[in-house]
Amino acid sequence: MAHFQLCSLKILQIFSLLLILLYPATVSCDCTCDKEDIQQNKAEALRYKLGAIAAILVAGAIGVSLPLLGTRIPALRPENDIFFMIKAFAAGVILATGFVHILPDAFESLTSPCLKESSPWGKFPFSGFIAMMSAIGTLMIDAFATGYYERQHLSKHKHVNAADEEHAGHVHVHTHATHGHAHGSASPSQELVLPGLIRQRIISQVLEVGIVVHSVVIGITLGASQSPDTIRPLVAALSFHQFFEGMGLGGCISQAQFKSVSVAIMGTFFSLTTPLGIAIGIGISSFYRDNSPTGLIVDGVFNSASAGILIYMALVDLLAADFMNPRLQSNVRLQIGVNLSLLLGTACMSVLAKWA
Repeated sequence: MAHFQLCSLKILQIFSLLLILLYPATVSCDCTCDKEDIQQNKAEALRYKLGAIAAILVAGAIGVSLPLLGTRIPALRPENDIFFMIKAFAAGVILATGFVHILPDAFESLTSPCLKESSPWGKFPFSGFIAMMSAIGTLMIDAFATGYYERQHLSKHKHVNAADEEHAGHVHVHTHATHGHAHGSASPSQELVLPGLIRQRIISQVLEVGIVVHSVVIGITLGASQSPDTIRPLVAALSFHQFFEGMGLGGCISQAQFKSVSVAIMGTFFSLTTPLGIAIGIGISSFYRDNSPTGLIVDGVFNSASAGILIYMALVDLLAADFMNPRLQSNVRLQIGVNLSLLLGTACMSVLAKWA
């Protein structure tokens, strides 16, 4: 009996020793597998990111180019009724981007539990406050810039008129027995930019600033992500997102009648912003964490400011100006078409909020 107990004790000791030896090996094996999975996920995520750069670049370029190329098509020129509908659709896209996409993300970032409770971010609605101040700041810049350029225009106009009077001798008038006609060089005042055109140019430039800020932020967020499951749906959603935003911006640029070089620069700059943001995100993905306090605050502040700019531009500069236009108010069918286009634009962009 004693011999049996001794044998049992030895067996238990051997079994325990085997467990002790095998357990670390099991843990080590699990850790190795996790590391391999992480590396595999990073490689797969990188492939999706590179695909996203190409897809979003093409989508943004097509979106911003369509209204610009549409000026070559008689039916799509700014003086035609259908252009009001295209512009309303684009304004709806930009409005939904501000309200449905950017502002909720800003609230989520600045009220995140990852921020310290002692910090002021959770004790005050900074997202709404920053968006409001951004809209007010845009209004001020809009008003000051328009006033400045219009004063410049009036000053140049007066200067050109004075120059025309001094050089009146350049105009030769020939009188004939039956009729008279005048020959002379065109007045330089005809080359000046009209005040309405100045206004459109300021609108398009401020709008591009708001869109670009938002585009870089979402690009960095996508580029810094290491999860293929997160990136995969974002590629398609952000491609449509950039396409619709590009249409909105392209419509404003075409109405501003910039020179070809300026149009090309603005269109290219818009197309490159989100891919550039993705590239930056890839570069900083090794140390950037979107749920870190610094990352949340930066994202929240920039998104709030961008939302304020886009909401102001969509409501004040794009929609109010067109909806109060006498040409639109005197045509009931055009009014209905413009309102339906606005609702369609907001609906298309709002649906995308489910994925991006």
